[in-house]
Amino acid sequence: MANDLRAFEDKAYAAGCRRVAGVDEAGRGPLAGPVVAAAVILPRGFAHPGIDDSKRLSPARREALYGRIYEAAEAIGIGIVDAREIDRVNILRAALGAMAMAVANLFPPPDRLLVDGPFPLPLPIPQEPIPGGDGRSLSIAAASIIAKVTRDRLMALCDTHFPGWDFARHKGYPTAEHRAAIRLRGCSPIHRRSFRGVREALERIEEAVHGGPPPGAC
Repeated sequence: MANDLRAFEDKAYAAGCRRVAGVDEAGRGPLAGPVVAAAVILPRGFAHPGIDDSKRLSPARREALYGRIYEAAEAIGIGIVDAREIDRVNILRAALGAMAMAVANLFPPPDRLLVDGPFPLPLPIPQEPIPGGDGRSLSIAAASIIAKVTRDRLMALCDTHFPGWDFARHKGYPTAEHRAAIRLRGCSPIHRRSFRGVREALERIEEAVHGGPPPGAC
């Protein structure tokens, strides 16, 4: 499996590249919290049979692989865009911005990017967008694990600052319990107010109090 996942990296190295980075993000779908991206440069020829798309792995497995990737990687960069910026620019632009930020935080810098998804990053670096790349490229899969674990840890920390929404458990995703908490409590400072499920709940609360500011409004 790991050998199959190295095909994009091997092709780039065969073309003369020296440092190939996989780039991915986590957190496009949640109603709250940041979008987090990671860029990972793995050593040439590196293989690990456990590395896969983070969505296919259990939380415990992701945590174990997170440490293994940090031990092995030549470089790792992280990019974070918060909920307010997501509301300002939209989630796609925020995700691409977080990925570009993660690449900018790599040292040494890459000379080739493998980017999860169909969109290139706004960077002057040769790159290959790969739809479904987190299941097709080893370095993108590694980046997906780093991004997911980093975001999950951030959401657990947010839970200590904003108790009542249970962020540590659902990580901001639109579960039934999370939607119920929004209806009851309104919006925390890390909720994405432009997202369906948050916006409508706040509108209903505002109507219920006859045009006053919604409880818990950001």
